[in-house]
Amino acid sequence: MRSVKMLNLHAQYLRIKDEIDAAMAAVLERTDFIGGEDVKEFEKELAAYHEASQTITCANGTDAIQIALMAMDLPPGSEVITPGFSYAAIAEMCHLVGLKPIYCDVDPHTYLMDVEDLEERITPKTRVLAPVHLFGQVAPMENIMALAKKHNFYVLEDNAQAIGAEYIFSDGRKAKSGSMGDVSTTSFFPSKNLGCYGDGGAIVTQNDKLAKRCKMIANHGQSVKYHHEIIGMNSRLDTLQAAILRVKLRKLDGFAAERQAAAAHYDYELGSIPQLKIPARAENSTHVFHQYCMVLETPEMRSGLQEYLKNHGVPSMIYYPLPLYKQTAYKQDITLPVTEYLCDRILALPMGTDMESEQLSYITSTIKQYFSK
Repeated sequence: MRSVKMLNLHAQYLRIKDEIDAAMAAVLERTDFIGGEDVKEFEKELAAYHEASQTITCANGTDAIQIALMAMDLPPGSEVITPGFSYAAIAEMCHLVGLKPIYCDVDPHTYLMDVEDLEERITPKTRVLAPVHLFGQVAPMENIMALAKKHNFYVLEDNAQAIGAEYIFSDGRKAKSGSMGDVSTTSFFPSKNLGCYGDGGAIVTQNDKLAKRCKMIANHGQSVKYHHEIIGMNSRLDTLQAAILRVKLRKLDGFAAERQAAAAHYDYELGSIPQLKIPARAENSTHVFHQYCMVLETPEMRSGLQEYLKNHGVPSMIYYPLPLYKQTAYKQDITLPVTEYLCDRILALPMGTDMESEQLSYITSTIKQYFSK
């Protein structure tokens, strides 16, 4: 059996090597390394995938959040409500652009934004609701959008972990993750479901006014060269990465199906172990499994299992070990019970597009061995 990795990018590359190499060779031949043909075409293709009007690419997913928040042109100190159980990018960018992150709790089953808790945290300073589509599922967007409409808030979707997932409204309508809010952001970090071979990010929006401002901000605040209309930054997706992403975007749905198959294997083998909880599926969302996260009964059980897996050659990861409001940089004096419960007990197993049945069986049998001791 080959060694087990959290994500086997090399195996995926070998499958699509000819297409990737040809795409990169074409860029090298044209030497249009910045703002080249593939950047323009990828922006069109990603917008079409989301059935959105525009995509603005940039250097990384964190820049995408900063650009989107800057484009909203909010009063200093405006509040952005976002889950406390998440990566730090939204909180980080709020502080950098003079806004205040307000943390809400998450649903104990799906780990997605708890809309009831969100609603309790609305104040006269609230301006943005920023759901995170965590681990591959879409936050409860129908309720979030209704709240935003009621209060005239912006909605910023963090779609870095769920690109390709689909949301189903109560009336049966369907929409891609990242296509429902005023603006959505995504990352093309190599480990993402749609990842490049370096750094990259994008903003997707139906709002032409926001799109225009995002495009200017990402390009030094200019729409005409050397004419700087607003304060901006320098954030670009290079053409080589865009060429890679064009190839991988065409395969995104197929890759998601492979992740779902791996998750189904985990579910079948691990679902009857009483000491752990396999990932629940959100009622109104498909799941594209950026991560496969189990929840253990106790923190000690998680530590024991993680060490046992490590000793048997199986990697695992903790997403996330600390709530955002307990991080030194973002500390706030609040308590979110579900968030803290998850931080103490969650554990992610290897997940990807090229997981062999032998590897999956080895991982699940190792976990079963631990609980049979």
